[in-house]
Amino acid sequence: MKRRNFISKSVGAATALTLLGLSACKDKSNTKSDSQNINHSKTNPLFFKLSLAQWSLHRALFNKEMQHLDFAAKARQFNFEGLEYVNAFFHDKANDKAFLSEMNSRANSEGLQNVLIMIDGEGALADQDNAKRLQAIENHYKWVEAAHYLGCHAIRVNLAGGVHADEAAKASLDSLSKLSDFAAGSNINILVENHGGFSSNGAWMDQVFSKVKNKNCGTLPDFGNFCIEKDNNGHCIEAYDKFQGIKDLLPYAKAISAKSYDFNDEGDETQIDYYKTIKLIKDSGYNGFIGVEYEGKNTSEEKGIILTRDLLIRAGTQVS
Repeated sequence: MKRRNFISKSVGAATALTLLGLSACKDKSNTKSDSQNINHSKTNPLFFKLSLAQWSLHRALFNKEMQHLDFAAKARQFNFEGLEYVNAFFHDKANDKAFLSEMNSRANSEGLQNVLIMIDGEGALADQDNAKRLQAIENHYKWVEAAHYLGCHAIRVNLAGGVHADEAAKASLDSLSKLSDFAAGSNINILVENHGGFSSNGAWMDQVFSKVKNKNCGTLPDFGNFCIEKDNNGHCIEAYDKFQGIKDLLPYAKAISAKSYDFNDEGDETQIDYYKTIKLIKDSGYNGFIGVEYEGKNTSEEKGIILTRDLLIRAGTQVS
């Protein structure tokens, strides 16, 4: 066994036992201090905080095996500190203050922090059709207000709809400027994830964000979403280098998503070098939330969440 793997497994095992002990032995009255122990204990001095992306549970949610309002309780079972919501699971509730208040109540009762909302299905912010693009911007306003009500620091948006790189960049800049201006009054950050198309091209994203002037606008680098183009069968036919892509987006990062797909017998992700990526993140000076976003199919969602969480802890412990 390689020395790095031996150290990783040893640290990971000790950390996992600590986490399992916290889950088994503590009651809800101490949930806030428990979650702080994940990141601030002497045995686990991580430089980042751990959040759970709701998409990790998308199969359970879409299949009605789990309700949206139970997300906080589920995240607490895994000892996360933060919650990253997906608007698809409460798409008609952006203006429903009673529902949002219940979300706040659920999060608070579990001692968890609402971090951000990932927004999909509200229009293309890089669309060449100006009228459609302006409507897409307005469609996001209600989610800015919902995020503010929930105490989140950001919403994640998509720069979709572009056909030509230069025109898409120009349209994106205008959309981000207008949306960020609106969000500034609510202290909400507008974040863009590498999420297909031009946005999965790290060089293109760097080109866009090097010109962004709004301080409340940035990126949300995802470890795995660097497929630029897929064929009709959904297979990636053009991809950007994952590590280079993270490197391109990190200077503008205000949140980070730890994507995972599959794991080997040692608990390491088979497609993404977490150790190399986490070191890059640490060296960049980033110290905010890193969200677990399991998207694999070869294990259960709950097991995938645990494997991703523990891998982040092992990799983070090595460089902290």
